[in-house]
Amino acid sequence: QVQLVESGGGLVQAGGSLRLSCAASRSIFGIKAMGWYRQAPGKQRELVAVITSNTINYADSVKGRFTISRDNAKNMVNLQMNSLKPEDTAVYYCNAKGYGLDTWGQGTQVTVSS
Repeated sequence: QVQLVESGGGLVQAGGSLRLSCAASRSIFGIKAMGWYRQAPGKQRELVAVITSNTINYADSVKGRFTISRDNAKNMVNLQMNSLKPEDTAVYYCNAKGYGLDTWGQGTQVTVSS
């Protein structure tokens, strides 16, 4: 079992940057996949980026602008978000998946103004 806590959300102007962090309560070494998802009001939750021990995948809408990274030594997963757009506005959630594991953080709000 693991607990996840996101941080780094906030209000930023279009074109700006934010860095989100996800801190895990225990080692994430051995967890199959760590990911970031987001959910905008009235929309379905969608995958933003996911990282495993040897693969990374991004949603087409963020490819080239967002970067996910995993620091096993610090039990953290980060999401660097550059060139932010108003359509990036959403609650962003950290997720951990593995055998018998599917854990979510509480979410952090990202608001991008025009």
